[in-house]
Amino acid sequence: MSIELNEKRFYAELEKELSIDSVTGQYHELQDYLVREIKALGFKAQTLHKGGIIVDAGGEGNPLLVTAHGDTIGLMVRHINDDGTIKVCKVGGLYAYHSERENVRVHTRGGAVYTGAVQRKNASVHVTEDELDKEVANFDKNSFVVLDEDVHSAADVRALGIEVGDYVALEPRFVVANGYIKSHFVDDKALVAVLMELLKDIKDGKINLARKLYIYISFYEEIGHGGSMIPADVKDFLAVDIACIGPEQTSDERKVSIFCKDSRFPYNLDMTHELEESARKSGADYVLDIFTPHYGTDADPALVAGFDIRHGAIGPGVRASHGYERTHIDAINSTYKLLADYVS
Repeated sequence: MSIELNEKRFYAELEKELSIDSVTGQYHELQDYLVREIKALGFKAQTLHKGGIIVDAGGEGNPLLVTAHGDTIGLMVRHINDDGTIKVCKVGGLYAYHSERENVRVHTRGGAVYTGAVQRKNASVHVTEDELDKEVANFDKNSFVVLDEDVHSAADVRALGIEVGDYVALEPRFVVANGYIKSHFVDDKALVAVLMELLKDIKDGKINLARKLYIYISFYEEIGHGGSMIPADVKDFLAVDIACIGPEQTSDERKVSIFCKDSRFPYNLDMTHELEESARKSGADYVLDIFTPHYGTDADPALVAGFDIRHGAIGPGVRASHGYERTHIDAINSTYKLLADYVS
């Protein structure tokens, strides 16, 4: 018998997490929120010195660690231009063509937040149509942030408290339509929300753990070192992350994928077979897939760091990864069924 996801509760949790900006390195607000929620459920939450949350979810023996990451791709102030516009650089794998015309929030060191939008230098079809046809979106050359403020110089911008190194986050634009979940940062906040649901069902006695379980919320996956520090007794490491849809991929917006290999390593064969068995037992609609050449999960750096572990990965099929992403609640449900069976 499979465990069903509480969809209403999941949507509310996801919307809350998406409302909290958390570009890689900008973890404090989301971490504080999650720690409060986890402790309210009665679990112990340890925070890492660099940022991150490890939860002892209970159970005994043969410890399993399950992770999802709370950090997102985004931008940072690179230079303040003389005309009051802001040159930005990317944090993680965000591309200018996925950012143009998006609304953003600029977070200052003093705690103020200012809104704006990503634009091109030559943005008007009525004035510079030829330039628009020729230009390629590029943060270094012709894409920048325009603030929703009356600023006309670098001095005006700095008077607001904005400075080089400030984080710039894209608005998520979270929408649910006919079961399709559309938003920036489905990667990986949808899966953090899944892990929060897992903790709630463990607390309510709907899931009985067959082994010791750690839940790890990482805040550095997008730059490659989220999984480099884990508890020393972990035997198996399961990453819960998005499965990218594209040519020659089997991943589907309405199914959960079990990862066989990514751009770094094959996933542990025995663990992959166990995940397949849990998918069949739980009734999860699943496919097997391989993700190359640009994909990795937080399970990979744990191996590079020298931990003697098996590693695996699962996740819902997601369209337009690192852009305006889309998945379906069916894929989330299948991910949850597989995960709940595997930990029990």
